[in-house]
Amino acid sequence: MVIEILAAAAGEAPASQFGFMEAMEQGGPVAWTILGVLVIQSVGSFYVLFTKYFEQNKVMKQYAAGRSAFWRAGSLKEGASKFDKNSAWRQLVDDALGADDQHGKMANNLEAHDWLHGTLARSEAQINSKLAGGLPFLATTGATAPFVGLLGTVIGIYRALINIGIAGSASIDKVAGPVGEALIMTAIGLLVAVPAVFAYNFLQSRNKKIAAMLSGFSTDLLANISSNGAVKPAVVTGSAPKATKPAPATAAPAGSAPVRK
Repeated sequence: MVIEILAAAAGEAPASQFGFMEAMEQGGPVAWTILGVLVIQSVGSFYVLFTKYFEQNKVMKQYAAGRSAFWRAGSLKEGASKFDKNSAWRQLVDDALGADDQHGKMANNLEAHDWLHGTLARSEAQINSKLAGGLPFLATTGATAPFVGLLGTVIGIYRALINIGIAGSASIDKVAGPVGEALIMTAIGLLVAVPAVFAYNFLQSRNKKIAAMLSGFSTDLLANISSNGAVKPAVVTGSAPKATKPAPATAAPAGSAPVRK
């Protein structure tokens, strides 16, 4: 497209001789293979971006919707039903309750505490690992796509040099196709890499936020179980109570003497 616009603006040879498809046809199977790899990386990057974004939103909304109801419940087992069955928060509660049922086998309270802490840490690690799925693909795409495009650039320039050597002169009709192919591959490689890098950083920052939420929730669960339900986080619900105005001072009856200190 860029080559066609430039050729039309310059009033040179017909655009069909220097179009995208013509450049790719001149590149042959190698050019099409490189283009196919870049297209796969681009489609995969956007797929990971949208699927992970919706997954992260789901986790955050489940926590916001069920946190207050969970801590207002009479017990952890009752509160667990406030979360969706397959949610990350339900998994943490279920793992904590399972570890609590087994703590009686520990020799002392310290070992029971370590057991609960380790169980919750493993559960957090599993959830964080699931949320991080697909991010390595984004990182790989962001790091390799420019070099894949550069490979097409090198091959295109190499073909242009061969055409110059065969023709014995650097005429535009001999080098325009290969050089155009080279520039196209460079541009496509950058267009694939830049969104992948932005998507990786965006999703990674949201994963860190969710990890902090999971860590805080696990700490509250551990404190609640260790204290037999006595320790609960402060959950603010509804609007704050309105400040009451002080009652006006009662006027002294007429004719009464003022009270002296």
